[in-house]
Amino acid sequence: MVSVRLPDGSERQFDGPVTVAQVAASIGTGLAKAALAGKVDGKVVDTSFLIEQNAELAIITDKDPEGLDVIRHSTAHLLAYAVKELFPEAQVTIGPVIENGFFYDFSYKRPFTPEDLVAIEKKMNELAKKDEKVTRSVMPRDEAVAYFKSIGENYKAEIIASIPAGEDVSLYAEGAFTDLCRGPHVPSIGKLKVFKLMKVAGAYWRGDSKNEMLTRIYGTAWAKKEDQELYLHNLEEAEKRDHRKLGKQLDFFHFQEEAPGLVFWHPKGWTIWQQVEQYMRHKYQVNGYQEVKAPQILDSSLWGKTGHWENYRENMFVTESENRSYALKPMNCPGHVQIFNSNMRSYRDLPLRYGEFGQCHRNEPSGALHGIMRVRGFTQDDGHIFCTDEQIEPEVVAFHTQAMEVYADFHFENIDVKLALRPDNRIGTDEVWDKAEEALRSGLRACGVTWTELPGEGAFYGPKIEYHLKDSLGRPWQVGTMQVDFFMPERLGAEYVAMDNSRQVPVMLHRAIVGSLERFIGILIENYAGALPLWLAPVQVAVLNISDAQADYAKEVTARLGKLGYRVQADLRNEKITYKIREHSVQKLPYILVIGDKERDANTVAVRARGNVELGTMSIDALVERLKLEIDSKA
Repeated sequence: MVSVRLPDGSERQFDGPVTVAQVAASIGTGLAKAALAGKVDGKVVDTSFLIEQNAELAIITDKDPEGLDVIRHSTAHLLAYAVKELFPEAQVTIGPVIENGFFYDFSYKRPFTPEDLVAIEKKMNELAKKDEKVTRSVMPRDEAVAYFKSIGENYKAEIIASIPAGEDVSLYAEGAFTDLCRGPHVPSIGKLKVFKLMKVAGAYWRGDSKNEMLTRIYGTAWAKKEDQELYLHNLEEAEKRDHRKLGKQLDFFHFQEEAPGLVFWHPKGWTIWQQVEQYMRHKYQVNGYQEVKAPQILDSSLWGKTGHWENYRENMFVTESENRSYALKPMNCPGHVQIFNSNMRSYRDLPLRYGEFGQCHRNEPSGALHGIMRVRGFTQDDGHIFCTDEQIEPEVVAFHTQAMEVYADFHFENIDVKLALRPDNRIGTDEVWDKAEEALRSGLRACGVTWTELPGEGAFYGPKIEYHLKDSLGRPWQVGTMQVDFFMPERLGAEYVAMDNSRQVPVMLHRAIVGSLERFIGILIENYAGALPLWLAPVQVAVLNISDAQADYAKEVTARLGKLGYRVQADLRNEKITYKIREHSVQKLPYILVIGDKERDANTVAVRARGNVELGTMSIDALVERLKLEIDSKA
């Protein structure tokens, strides 16, 4: 007898070994038809998998995340099947699942073209309609090498030859196509109904530039047509919102080869930066933080004490002077400990909160750089709180409240809270890590929020709370953090005088709300598609005259708004007013004021809001009232 326990706690008894498909059929024909795979004792397997002893089983359908992975994995094989049907001389190499889809690399006498992709996708649909079964077989390694060499698949043979001798390998066949794979796969290719090939690219065999350049075909696959349509729509929107494209179009910033990974901020972009920084500076002040500034370069001996020299050196920019080695700071915390250490502290001084808009440098790989989202030089809204064990929870609660207020002001309402736990590469004892992790859990419980735990994703010196916000396209971005650190203060000799006159080591809380200002501004640009809210917009108002006859009045209006603190510019060019309106609209300005003889004579302006919304004629006082209300409310 074989007993199979299902997710609802029920059990089914079978006279002997039974496949996942047979268990699904015993539950109902609907489930049997929907089954894509099974999860046996936590491992995802094919529906043909034979359960030979008592086990726990969950039937995987397209409603499960694992089901989507199986669909994408199987669609990659369908792609390879179609390529072999159309281009028999092509050799298949590897084809993994990636986020939102898959890719497969091929060796062929020429690169595939976009026109080829159309033909390949058509063939994939034809093959899927045949609904051929997908079958798994096992073959000894050496036999598998010989088999793939015999059919001209030398890359597959090379992959298999790298497997230890004496091991078996699994193969999957569908129709005339057989591929090396661990699986699992859908039971038949008719299950693959929603997919699209996206693009072709080059890729070196095994990622080595000394090897042959292969052609990589990217695709996406989904369980439902509407899911794919939404994904493709969001891709199109994301391309329109690409901060690199908008940064150039709106004259915010640029990059150049002489400074890889470093940003050249233009006046408009720097204005956005200043609005974010000044806003965060105000948050520092009203929440009891003292702003400080620490050096950019510190001796390597200090980085040795913190553990960075041992655990993070490959990411640091290192230099020398007078036979001493230094590093540009990759983070601000050691400098803040030095400021703490500069005076004797008492328990009465705690919690002591320091904040710094600290510029950091990290030697990111060139391939990882991405506009202002991933750079080598960046500035953080960095803060460090020195406190006692008992003060951790109230400080976490206060920080959480502050962070949520900030995200709301930037119009991010969908926030996921996550707790990153101890990594394998870490300093300190498990006992201290237990204490640090539980301190953060306690703080989150006091905030009344739910969170997800991320084992192994904490920093090497402490666990951290992460704040992941979702933008207008539903894309997640990790921004704020709150980390508990019991190690760095001790390593750097930080102490305070306790109530009993003993010397104690403070706890150090590392916190940031927007994180890297560069990255956060990139997120803002993409979230708003460059049409930033009035309070953040680099130019808030443009004043346009219809003819020279209104030029003096346009200058007066511009000067009056400028004296009130608004970011305003006048466009007095001798151009058609329709041309000027269109040009400023493309720049996504919040407000355009048009002045003709009528407006000049009445001391009014004709107001157009972003999106070509006509607001009619109003007095300057009425306009100012509107602007002030919009800015104050962060609308």
